[in-house]
Amino acid sequence: MNITELFSLKGKTALVTGAAYGIGFAIAEALGSAGAEIAFCCRSREHLKTALDGYSARGISARGYICDVTDEKQVVNMVKEIGRVDILVNNAGIIKRIPMTEMSAEEFREVVDVDLTAPFICSKAVIPGMIEHGGGKIINVCSMMSELGRETVSAYASAKGGLKMLTKNIASEYGGRNIQCNGIGPGYIATPQTAPLREPLPDGSRHPFDRFIISKTPAGRWGEPDDLAGAAIFLASRASDFVNGQILYVDGGILAYIGKQPE
Repeated sequence: MNITELFSLKGKTALVTGAAYGIGFAIAEALGSAGAEIAFCCRSREHLKTALDGYSARGISARGYICDVTDEKQVVNMVKEIGRVDILVNNAGIIKRIPMTEMSAEEFREVVDVDLTAPFICSKAVIPGMIEHGGGKIINVCSMMSELGRETVSAYASAKGGLKMLTKNIASEYGGRNIQCNGIGPGYIATPQTAPLREPLPDGSRHPFDRFIISKTPAGRWGEPDDLAGAAIFLASRASDFVNGQILYVDGGILAYIGKQPE
């Protein structure tokens, strides 16, 4: 077996949601570098243009769409316009860091809608086409909060825990139609979303949360978006044809580590 061909995505079309920057952009770039034609969506025309320029500069063929992935009609219309979708990456997500007793039900629902309902909508939209064409790959961007809880992220953890189970259920329901649905669980990744947690304090010292994450991660650093490239290509390619319903955590070892004993 030719290993290069095993990981090649030539002739495939990948739809990556929320891929104008950060993790989504890095995953789309990786899939494009492996040969896939990229379709992506976001909600901002400004971000769309910047992303298209970014993909072009990297030699990646990409089509961009304005789409609210929580709106089923918009998603269905986008998928129709794209045509065949061989690979779906449900990446779009938000987080609201609010103590649970201070969070409104509306705020809770907003996070769940983007982080859990949208992957359901997008998966539902592409699965019939995947069945028609003999199979496909769905990759859900989960989180360490699919496994762990932490203060101020009750909505996010609830949604990402649900996304883990949606991943398993899609695998269970459609595995017999040659559809593999797996998840990537990023650790703490240096993106615009996590930038506030890494900003130095006014006195120049490191943010307490920044110090905390470094101390809890055996790799001794924050992850970079490019650290997710290999996992994404693996789960999108023939190399993972017998891998289904799994979450691959790319976290520098943080979930395996109990932490150092206090001195």
